[in-house]
Amino acid sequence: MHPALTALLAGRPVPLEAWRSWWEQLEQRTLGPARDSDRAQAAALLASLTTRLPDPSTLAALTASLTERSPDPGPPVPGSVNIVGTGGGPATFNLSTAAALTAAAMGVPVVKTGSRAYTSAAGSVDLLERLGITLTRGHAATADHLAEHNIAFAGPHVYPPQLTRLARILFPLTLKPFGAFLNTLGPLLATVPVTAQLTGVSHAAPLDALRALAPAVRGRALWLATNTAGADELLPFADNTLHTPDGAVHLPAGSVAPAAGTLADLAPRPEDLTAHFLGALEGRAGPTATHTIALNAAALALAAGRHTRWSTAYGQALDALADGAPRALAERLRAHRKAAVHA
Repeated sequence: MHPALTALLAGRPVPLEAWRSWWEQLEQRTLGPARDSDRAQAAALLASLTTRLPDPSTLAALTASLTERSPDPGPPVPGSVNIVGTGGGPATFNLSTAAALTAAAMGVPVVKTGSRAYTSAAGSVDLLERLGITLTRGHAATADHLAEHNIAFAGPHVYPPQLTRLARILFPLTLKPFGAFLNTLGPLLATVPVTAQLTGVSHAAPLDALRALAPAVRGRALWLATNTAGADELLPFADNTLHTPDGAVHLPAGSVAPAAGTLADLAPRPEDLTAHFLGALEGRAGPTATHTIALNAAALALAAGRHTRWSTAYGQALDALADGAPRALAERLRAHRKAAVHA
């Protein structure tokens, strides 16, 4: 058994060099002499990390060992932003994706990351697939999409290639059983050319651990959002806190958007996934959904530095939804995919 895994299972700190050795041996398929040693140790590693996060120094070393192996996405686009959640909270429809499209329609450049569903009805990747919106396949394609549409939905190339290697080694076992860990750390591992990132942290994710790791995230200012409802997005009817590099920002219920509504108003609609989502992009999914999307889009505009006042950013987001601009943007992205397929 590799020393990194031995120490991890024993609850001892694992330094950066040990993690580097782990990934090198995993790549070379030399973790153990037996035929299935690599798969067994990879599964044991993920199972341990999913069951209990390690101490802060070990987690920081693990994160560094992964991000240092990721390709450089290039310089960030000025005033650009990403929004992504940790998952694991109360079930809601794809609010972060809706907020991303709304912010982009407001003029904020957005590079959106996400994943398939681990615990939700449909993750952002599942939704985009159903909508027929393309994920970018490389950093150059991301830059092209951003320049053309003011938004790009980044594919798996933004994550460390070691995660893909883990998935291949574990096959036919999927990564779904380890979704809690991957969703928690994934938002911090993505390499995207943005200046800021809004990450919703649900009650199921370790906020203290993410706050400790936030300063080490390279190239972008990380905003971590929590609320009293335990969801991984800002909610108008809950008390919200944004942990930013400049300190905590408190948004009590009703301080920006009307406090009326409940989580039931934001419940996923898997039987009507795309129609409900597209309706939400033009304010036809109910007032609570509209106010929630606008609140999160406003947070993106502030994180990117495009606005300095919540009231003006929120008002612009409401105007965009009333005009149907986010829906029109989504339809252009769908048409772009169809044109590329038939070209």
